[in-house]
Amino acid sequence: MDHILSIVLFTPLAGLLVLLFLPSSNPRLIKLWANIASFIGFLVSLPLVFQFDRTRTWAFEEQCSWIPSIGASYHIGIDGLGLLLVMLTTVVGFLAVLSSWNAIETRLKEYYAWFLLLQTAMLGVFMSLDLLLFFVFWETTLVPMYFIIAIWGGQRRAYAAIKFIIYTLIGSVLMFLGILTLYIQHYAQFQTYSFDLADLMRTSLSPTLQWWVFWAFFAGFAVKVPMFPFHTWLPDAHTEAPTAGSVILASILLKMGTYGFVRFSLPLLPESAKNPTIVNIMAVLSIIAIVYGAAVCLMQTDWKKLIAYSSVSHLGFCTLGIFALNPAGISGSIIQQINHGISTGMLFLIVGVVYERRHTREIAEYGGLIKVMPIFTVVFGLAALSSMGMPPLNGFIGEITILGGVYQVSLNWAFWAVVGIALGAAYLLWLFQRTMLGEVKEKNQGLKDLSWREIAVFAPLLVWAFWIGLNPQPYFRVLDRSVAQIVVRVNPGYYTERHLPNPLEAPGNSAANSQ
Repeated sequence: MDHILSIVLFTPLAGLLVLLFLPSSNPRLIKLWANIASFIGFLVSLPLVFQFDRTRTWAFEEQCSWIPSIGASYHIGIDGLGLLLVMLTTVVGFLAVLSSWNAIETRLKEYYAWFLLLQTAMLGVFMSLDLLLFFVFWETTLVPMYFIIAIWGGQRRAYAAIKFIIYTLIGSVLMFLGILTLYIQHYAQFQTYSFDLADLMRTSLSPTLQWWVFWAFFAGFAVKVPMFPFHTWLPDAHTEAPTAGSVILASILLKMGTYGFVRFSLPLLPESAKNPTIVNIMAVLSIIAIVYGAAVCLMQTDWKKLIAYSSVSHLGFCTLGIFALNPAGISGSIIQQINHGISTGMLFLIVGVVYERRHTREIAEYGGLIKVMPIFTVVFGLAALSSMGMPPLNGFIGEITILGGVYQVSLNWAFWAVVGIALGAAYLLWLFQRTMLGEVKEKNQGLKDLSWREIAVFAPLLVWAFWIGLNPQPYFRVLDRSVAQIVVRVNPGYYTERHLPNPLEAPGNSAANSQ
């Protein structure tokens, strides 16, 4: 199908335009249309899965002139990494909107409008092959999330929203300086202006300049992940955001940072990416995030803040895998990014369910919920097992693959990653024990179990978690070529030194190699 990526990209925006003409006096109609529009956004993305050609460098590629005077173009396409993140965005985006049915009662049209705009912006980030286009979508995501937190958040929503926007804007400005450096250097070498990723990959930078550009990119991506010590905006944003905002923030927006490292930092700046000093700094920051994030979770009294800090720990695994610079580490990191979107998305939805019923997130206020909410307890148990990496659920596949890649580089890295896994199991099991087991408090005795709508929100995520855990091979096959292209750039001797087959040179890929 021609222009399928553009259709997927702009379907939420089309839904937003229709939403603007609906009467504000009819809240049910607004809710229905927002859910229909987000569901259509998921449906139109399904052909990407069935028509994806993993032998090509870029699938569904589209390109046309945008601002020719400065060399900017509307250039979009996806590889295996882009496919997985686009599908995560359309699935979680729909479920987040569906979860808002009873949670939001004021300024409904604005609320759903911001979510539909955010959906288009996030999709654009994962599709863009022109760095100026990428930056436009990257910055656009900030605006809807700012208003979602600032208007429909908790008591400290203004503080959390301002902190979120300041941190991410500073990182974005520094990242854009890095993009401009590449752009200017490309013109100096080829006498043509271009923001196109393929063109910029041909641009040579001196070691010193490449070093500074790497850290400029790092500023934007590390804040978004967020890596230690740039993580302090995250617990506030998560805690104060409405449930759907927390789900989108954890499941998708944080992945923009790890995506940036994989898509841009490694292939565009391979000499800096494999520099031992940079690799060691990234590994140390990742390990601190893994252990520190998990340890802080053990001290939390707020249910939602505990889940927020768990993201700091889990994303530390992802960045550690990326800078192992081998196929197992990078592919495991990408799989774990999807896993985190599934499991942590479920955990935030779980907090939203109990908060709607009790209007408190204090862990001490709960206990014995298994006796009054048995279905909810089963869902929570499965989500916790998924997050802590227990087979046969999805988290196990990502963590064991990352550990395999990290172990090839350093036994010390692998040791501290295992410590993080153990601490993750500790805080999740402790949270489950304090909230689900024991005696039922009087205030909780009348709580209702999950409704059919709430079950419908959790069901796709649970199915996906078991699917990855039981049959992960299709996901690794989709990523083979994408990961091999990165490894060849940053670790060119990897396949030959280990006498391993290079997916880029596999039979039947000759056409792809000419892309």
